Amino acid sequence: MTTKKDLLPIELFKGEGIKILDQSLLPREKTRVFLKDTESVIKAIQSLQLRGAPLIGIAGICGLAIGSSEYGTEKQALEKVAKKIIGSRPTANELGLLITEALQKCLELTPRKRNQFLWNFAEKKLELQKQNDLKIAKLGATLSGITGGVLTHCNTGPLATGGNGTALAIIQECWQQGNIDRCYATETRPLLQGARLTMWELEQMGIPATLLPDTAAASLISSGLISAVITGADRIAINGDTANKIGTYGLAVLANRHNIPFYIAAPTTTIDKFCSTGKDIPIEHRDSSEVGGFRKERWTTKKIDAYNPAFDVTPGDLITAIITEHEILKPPYQQPITKVTEHNLYGEKDDV
Repeated sequence: MTTKKDLLPIELFKGEGIKILDQSLLPREKTRVFLKDTESVIKAIQSLQLRGAPLIGIAGICGLAIGSSEYGTEKQALEKVAKKIIGSRPTANELGLLITEALQKCLELTPRKRNQFLWNFAEKKLELQKQNDLKIAKLGATLSGITGGVLTHCNTGPLATGGNGTALAIIQECWQQGNIDRCYATETRPLLQGARLTMWELEQMGIPATLLPDTAAASLISSGLISAVITGADRIAINGDTANKIGTYGLAVLANRHNIPFYIAAPTTTIDKFCSTGKDIPIEHRDSSEVGGFRKERWTTKKIDAYNPAFDVTPGDLITAIITEHEILKPPYQQPITKVTEHNLYGEKDDV
């Protein structure tokens, strides 16, 4: 029997390292790995053992804390470690945002206090992410018209944030309130985060769920079984353009064609105030080996060229609303997004 603790993607051991649930092996194997050096943290983020924009931001701070033990707490050493971790996955906004914030505040202290500060900072951000997940779920559930079946893409549950999740947390809240009766999840190729992770989480939540190939989304939406599409995000530009797992843009186009709402659920840390439009969002392209097979199983020849972007950008004018922990943002997005970024992101003092 799976417990809530089984869904925990990360545990912090201050001064030592982090223990993670290896998401690349789920649901077949539930293996936990202890990461005690910076290179291991970077590898875990790059290989998707650890994933989800909010979660890798928190893991990135932990990586910086670990690095401060490995390489020292002097400014030059910390900046070098921070740069390397930030570069491990370029699209997720939280990775750069939280590490930069941690580094800036850390460098205001004496070198002797920096390691402990970084661990405390990571612990605080994880706890605040859990609180924000609850707020996103409650706000999202107030949206009218989310009834019957909903469709989601990729993975946005506890495994992606360390809390309740974003889009999947809204779906869970709507189900608990009796507003929806089924969640449809795409496989999310090529690494099957929907099939492996979201379906597993939905099973633990007790929510009736149906899996579909990514290519069946048009058929499903046109069938009338879907009242809304709800996904997460990895980076949001000031005009509302949003980067999320590859395939999200197509779902937004389909939702618009069939006149059903398309929602993004994400904490305000996902908003990049330095990105004016989606054209400014860096898109990660991954290795061709991920396409034409899965794990060690291959169904193509070994030497193939593959187009394998990890994310695409959905234009803001296709997004019905963006659900944050502070409020539900409606288009046109420039003004409400600018306003929400002026919040203290976590609503309390930053001293730790």
